[in-house]
Amino acid sequence: MMRKMLTGKIHRATVTQCDVDYVGSITIDADLLRATGLRPSEAVLIADIDNGNRFETYIFEGEAGSGIIGLNGAAAKLVEVGHKIIICAFGLLDESEIDAHQVPVVVLDENNRIAHSLRYGTKLHELAAQ
Repeated sequence: MMRKMLTGKIHRATVTQCDVDYVGSITIDADLLRATGLRPSEAVLIADIDNGNRFETYIFEGEAGSGIIGLNGAAAKLVEVGHKIIICAFGLLDESEIDAHQVPVVVLDENNRIAHSLRYGTKLHELAAQ
């Protein structure tokens, strides 16, 4: 059986631009893509922390070091510049891959620079009997 699992996450990114007239997507600083393993054209789920909107789009690579987090096309109507968002990518893993899977996660500062890097494990730990 295949399971849909988180494969990369950018947490608390600040939206730097919204362009409704641009061809749809989210533009993300290439340094953040490298840190999380996310790729151009990959589908991502966006969750707006400020207004609760959740939607799917795909990635465009932005200039490395620019801090850009730009929502384009129809997605630009769902967020505002300055909003905090969470960007999540998912993939299908076979049961045999899950326990070893590690999810790269970056938590950003106010300038969309990496404040913390971590990895989420996916192995289920047995709870001790109480």
